[in-house]
Amino acid sequence: MGLTPRALSDDEAAELYDVLNTWGDFPADRFYDGLVESAQDVLDVGCGTGGMLHHARERGHRGRLVGLDPDRAALARARRCTDVEWWEGTAAALRSEAEFDLVTMTGHAFQCLTTDEDLRCSLSAIRRALRPGGRFAFETRHPQAKAWEDWTPANQVTVSRPRPLRLWHEVESVVGDVITFTETSADPEGAVLRVDRAALRFLGPEELDAFVAAAGFAVEERFGDWERGPLTEQSREIVTIASAVRQPQGRAAQAAPGPKP
Repeated sequence: MGLTPRALSDDEAAELYDVLNTWGDFPADRFYDGLVESAQDVLDVGCGTGGMLHHARERGHRGRLVGLDPDRAALARARRCTDVEWWEGTAAALRSEAEFDLVTMTGHAFQCLTTDEDLRCSLSAIRRALRPGGRFAFETRHPQAKAWEDWTPANQVTVSRPRPLRLWHEVESVVGDVITFTETSADPEGAVLRVDRAALRFLGPEELDAFVAAAGFAVEERFGDWERGPLTEQSREIVTIASAVRQPQGRAAQAAPGPKP
């Protein structure tokens, strides 16, 4: 009788993320690199394993770099770079006042804010963290492209690190603008080692801009691709750079933020 395959640990899942998302391999990475290079103090919300900030230090960035993420295993890998500050927590719980020139959310992390309340609280906290005139850069998948239709077992990938694996996604539900799906990790023979469930929100430009404006931002630049092309009916991305122009309004602005990570 063969041995039961060992489940994929959180630490291995964090390493797998690095394997699949090596910073510098994608057009989006070059887009954000330019923004980070031109800013003195940078906060990366949803930093994951810290690839963008690691790369910035390697390229000689001399300002303050801070990464924020709730995933402890991912932060453990991020902390291999010791001249960056690493905070454990979420955007909504961020307690920071006018400390940064640039806040980023890369890798479609913005789409993890799936409820109106989480969006309002997170955007308000990000706005407070920025100095007047500071910028918030992020992207979301454009709902018109229906990216989730490609999330099927037929589009699985294979990797050799942290061990030989097969990976695939499956959509569980589509409720309004929120897509719930699973990511399955299996060994080469197909034995399932780990199943992670996640939900992402697909906001169109008008709905997105309403939340951004309510939080005290003005859209400074808007692109439909990573080459800074215009947003069109064929765009797969909504890439936004917003400026902090006023204090956020309403209930979310008055909410007491959680402890600083």
